[in-house]
Parts: sequence; structure tokens; C-alpha cells
Amino acid sequence: MGLRKFKPVTPGTRFRVGASFTEITATKPEKSLVVSSKKSGGRNNTGKMTMRYIGGGHKQSYRLIDFKRNKFDIPATVATIEYDPNRTARIALLNYADGEKRYIIAPEGLQVGQKVVSGDTATPEIGNTLKLANIPLGSIIHNVEIHPGRGAQLARSAGAYAQLAARDGKYATLKMPSGETRLILTACLATIGAVSNSDHSNEVLGKAGRSRWVGRRPRTRPVAMNPVDHPMGGGEGRASGGQPRSRNGVYAKGYKTRTLKKYSNRFIIEKRKK
Repeated sequence: MGLRKFKPVTPGTRFRVGASFTEITATKPEKSLVVSSKKSGGRNNTGKMTMRYIGGGHKQSYRLIDFKRNKFDIPATVATIEYDPNRTARIALLNYADGEKRYIIAPEGLQVGQKVVSGDTATPEIGNTLKLANIPLGSIIHNVEIHPGRGAQLARSAGAYAQLAARDGKYATLKMPSGETRLILTACLATIGAVSNSDHSNEVLGKAGRSRWVGRRPRTRPVAMNPVDHPMGGGEGRASGGQPRSRNGVYAKGYKTRTLKKYSNRFIIEKRKK
């Protein structure tokens, strides 16, 4: 899973750094696991634009991903490693022994033909899903549940992983990708390994057109606006916008937006690094 630096044969490829896609083994997705995906263009049900700078982009189909891994003790064979336009990580197609097919987030190092399994009898190997109570301390994990049975919610993007630091009673201590240390119930499931496509953060689009292909429209700097359009607008000449803030006046730096009485505060041992 490496990167490919393009030769400057055109202005668009001069600075482009893209994925090599050497790990991809199939170009067409499994039809039974694909549903249509409709774009909103940033508009609500009345057609009013409620989110700016969204629109266009290539048509995409949504791949149904198994985040619950609830087929316990049934071995599955990795059939393909595929590209998914809806997420930064690669996905893997699993063929279960009972004939069912499912997509999962592909961990780094997963190979076609490899066997994976989930449940209490699974060994702590790449791609296997176990309860936090059964995973060795110090292990690198991803696709971590917050509530047992709800499905993976943490460490799902490209290159992300958490580390199991300790266990005490019914809680496990996890070091999160953000640097936060928090408690998770040991009954929650997690998958061994780090998420694939760790080089995603080093990719460079290279031109504005590729940004349009992924559905992003040009963003206007607030400093370039008028006072009626944004709190940071206006001023004579190249005047700066003052304190960085949102269109509604919420400060962007230093202002705490987290709810003071949020239920998960008591599970956080150490806050994320700023």
C-alpha cells in the first residue's frame, strides 16, 4: 500500500501524489452488497442550501460494511481487497463457510486467501475480532465498539488504530488515535491490527478538478467576504479578519464546545492532545 508520485507531464500531475492501488485485487464490487447512494448537494428537503461548498462529484454506490462482526465462530476466507469511494480505508470481501458474503474494513497486512474469524474462540491475529477481555494487553486494534453489540465506532479511518493499555474489572483502558486515554467495557468487540491505507494522509490531489470530483466546491475565505456575509469580513484593503470564528460567531480557537455534562466524560482518563 504505497504512494505513486506522478511525472510533471501536465500542470495537474506536477504535484500529484496518489495511491498506487497495488493491494487492490478486484475492480467491481459484490452486487449483493451494493446499494444506491443519492447526493444532496448540500440542500435540505425544501431545496434550500444548508451546507455550503458541497455539490457535484462522481456518482458513487454505497458498499454495505459489516461493523458488527456478529457471525461468531464461523470462519471466513478473504476473497478480495477492494477500493471503497465512501471511505479512506480499503475494504475486504469475506466468504463465510456457510455461504454468506460480507464486507469488512481491511486491516493492514490482510491478504487474499487468509482465514479470519470472530468470537471468543478466535486467536489474536490480524483481521480476527474478539472481546476486549480476550485481547492481550499492548495489542494494536481497530473497529472498536463503544456499546456492546452496537457495532464498531472507533478507529475506522485509514491508518487508524488504538492500543489496549490495561484492564481493570469490567473496563479496559484504551489509548485512542487522538491521544485520548479512555475506558471501554471489556464486553465490547475490537478487531486486531491497524486500518489499511495508512499513506492516505500523504496523498496530494494536485489540481482543483480532482477536488471537484470528490464533491467539494470552491471555498471562499471568510476574510474575503463582506461584513454582512461573515463576522471576519470587511475592512479596508488586505485587512485580516480578527479573531477566527464561524459564520455564526462561534470562536474557532480555544473556545470549548464540548457539553459539560456529557455522559462519556467519566470514562475519559486523559484528554486528547491539543
